[in-house]
Amino acid sequence: MKYHLKSLLYLAVICLPSLAFAQDSLEKALEMPIEKKNVQATFKATKLINIQTNETIYKNEFDFRVDHRFGDIAGNSGGIKNFFGLDQSTDIRIGFEYGISDKLSVGLARAKGAGVVTQLYEGNLKYRLLEQTSDDKIPVAVTLFGSTTVSAVKASTDPTAANAYSDFQDRLTYVVQAVIARKFNSNFSVLLMPSYVHRNFTVFGDQNDMLAISVGGRIKITKRMAFVADYTIPFRDKNKEAYLESTLGTQYYKTLGAGLEFETGGHIFHLNFTNATAIQESQFITDTNTSWLKGQYRWGFSIARRFSFDKKKAK
Repeated sequence: MKYHLKSLLYLAVICLPSLAFAQDSLEKALEMPIEKKNVQATFKATKLINIQTNETIYKNEFDFRVDHRFGDIAGNSGGIKNFFGLDQSTDIRIGFEYGISDKLSVGLARAKGAGVVTQLYEGNLKYRLLEQTSDDKIPVAVTLFGSTTVSAVKASTDPTAANAYSDFQDRLTYVVQAVIARKFNSNFSVLLMPSYVHRNFTVFGDQNDMLAISVGGRIKITKRMAFVADYTIPFRDKNKEAYLESTLGTQYYKTLGAGLEFETGGHIFHLNFTNATAIQESQFITDTNTSWLKGQYRWGFSIARRFSFDKKKAK
């Protein structure tokens, strides 16, 4: 009995310091701060369907993007007579973006344009103001976007038309946006985006300045495919909206887009549906007069290809 008691005492003398050391190490480990890392790839592309994301082009990278919108699938202008919109094109855009730094990118684009304001040339800037961190000390990413668009279409002789330009300044439209995004996990990301649009010239009776709010999201389905959607609400002057509807018969609608995103090894491909006829922010926010409920939604697609001119990354 004495032998067993001595053995137990001997084990306790040896083990207690070890247990105390292990507990102290565990406490220190628990007190260690989580490594701060910027969250990457909140979205896979710089745009969802209609709206911008928080993503920019990294330094010395070049992004080439083509967007296309077809005609109405259903409604009075759709159906089999126009092969469900495939015989028509409401807008086409070709754009280029280049990364000045990992936070700042610049872009140039040419779009067909929708309606009477066509032949659009756009210059834009995009800047990562904040990046979400893995420790949630910065819970969201914030990116600023600004663009200037000029229309090269021939001026109309109708003084009430949206393109009755008298000088170059009339042809300009400005857009400023703040993209607030969060990646919750590898499968789910969302964004909220307030916008301000200023048009130097509009159709007679319409407003020059407009605010809007957009929401969007991405849900990963498989390793290479995701569901994407966005929704934009413009805040129109009700009196001006009623005037345009009574005089021109023009109604304006919120824009909704939904589709699938595919990663194909260097390319990002979107196949989507939306009621917006225009692609440019300077037009689809202010001038969407087609409705899902009237069958005025359309096929669309976009394809983006990114190239790197960074020699270090290439190695």
